[in-house]
This record gives sequence, structure tokens and C-alpha cells, in this order.
Amino acid sequence: MTQGACLCGAVRYEVAGPFSMAIHCHCSMCRKHHGSAFATFASAPLMGFRWLGGQGHIVKYQSSVQGERAFCKRCGSVAPTLIKAMDLVIIPVGNLLGKVDLPVARHVFVGSKAPWYEITDSLPQHEEYPPEFGALGVARPEIQTRPGVVAGSCLCGQVAYEIAGSALRMRHCHCTRCRRGRSAAHATNVLYKLEDFHFTRGEAQLSDYKLPDAQFFAVAFCNHCGGEMPRVSRERGFVVVPTGSLDTDPAVPTPAVHIFTGSKANWFDITDHFEQFEEQQM
Repeated sequence: MTQGACLCGAVRYEVAGPFSMAIHCHCSMCRKHHGSAFATFASAPLMGFRWLGGQGHIVKYQSSVQGERAFCKRCGSVAPTLIKAMDLVIIPVGNLLGKVDLPVARHVFVGSKAPWYEITDSLPQHEEYPPEFGALGVARPEIQTRPGVVAGSCLCGQVAYEIAGSALRMRHCHCTRCRRGRSAAHATNVLYKLEDFHFTRGEAQLSDYKLPDAQFFAVAFCNHCGGEMPRVSRERGFVVVPTGSLDTDPAVPTPAVHIFTGSKANWFDITDHFEQFEEQQM
């Protein structure tokens, strides 16, 4: 049995497997819900899945006519989706604990890929769903932004923000906290100066969760849709922006780096040319 848990540990489950259909999804809804460059999912037989606790903490958001997205109301981590009609459970792989035997098969919805993210591995790529899935993507309304301003919003659009200044740096973080917080292979965050950032709507709708044993680590998310949102770190004078929430290219002036690669998920390979640090960047 493989166990999974949200960032705060309230939502817990176990799944027997075997895992199949493991994919990296680059659609805009997954990026906004997880706050990351892409989300990674795997399916498993429903009969081998069992909740261990925290079902009362799960909130569901109807993201389209066909589907809904579940998340923990305390920490915002994405929860599994049970599809009883197909006898399947869809697992956000970033929340699985320990090493997982999970060969990822492909990239999907690369036609919606973030403009600042480059796919550098050799896995097959599909513009939307693979043909054998027999499904079509969901058309989303175009988001209006202002020229010269970096902007972002949550999945439901009720929370939005703008940034007037230049990015400080971009980091791909592979620590276990980030993987569970973003429910993804890794978090990708951009840091901006506090004075350059402001929410344009919906700030009162944000939930904030800080790990009790962490000095700074915390996440912010929309309590309606679960979309990961920027967290203002006033004590450090900057804002941590989850790149999946961006609606425009952040135009980061310096190359990104990978940090905490010593904690990297065993099912994800780093194939780009960016500098890597076993722990925190010095």
C-alpha cells in the first residue's frame, strides 16, 4: 500500500495500485489549481483506495461541466478524485509519500503550456488529450491583462493580482513540503519585492496556512476554488508567487535554479540545464 497526505496531514489515504496512465498535465486549470508549471496525475483501481482520515476537510469546486476539483480546506493541497463510473481514483502524485514505482508516460495539453516553461525530456507530447482518451478539452474565456504589468488569478477568477516591478528570481523547489503543498513534482515560485505587488480583487477570500514547525514556509490559496495564490512575506519584504497562477510571462531576468534536489521525487527526472542545489540555494 502507498500512502498519501495533504500538506497539513488532515487528509490521508492509501492506495494499493497498480498505478497507470501517469501524465504531466499542462492545461491552464491544472496550473492554476496546483500553482505549478504542470500537475502530475496517476490512476489506480478504486477498489484498492481507502480514506484514512480527513474527508470532512475536503472542499470540492466544479471547474467545468464535466469535472470537479477537490482540495483540503486547511492547507489547499489537491485531494484525489474518485470516478466510480470508471472504477478509478485519480491521484495527485505529489502527495504520495515515499518512493513510488511510477513511470510517467506523457505530457498532455502542451498547447496550453506556460510560455516560460520548456519541456526538455523525451516523453511523448499531446496538444490536448491523447486520442485514445476519447475526450475534448474545456474552452476557457480569455483573461484580460494590461500591457507591461505581470498579472495573475486563481482558478475561479475571484482572486487576482498585479505586479509592477521586475522579478527577483525563479526557483524550482523539490522539497517534500513544496511537493505536498503544490500536489506536484515540484513547486515553481517567482519572488517579487513587496512594494511592487498588490491584489486587485478577492484578497479577503484567501486562506493562509503556515506549517507549525517551519520558520517561514506557508501557502496561500483561494478558499472557493483551491487555486494556489501568492503569499506575502512581510517579515522578509517580498512576495512568493506560484507560477501556475500567472496569466502573463513573468520575464525573469536570471535563469531559474533547482533547490532541494536531494529531496526530489524519485519518479521525476530533471533534464534541463539549470543549476541544481542539494538543499537551499546559497
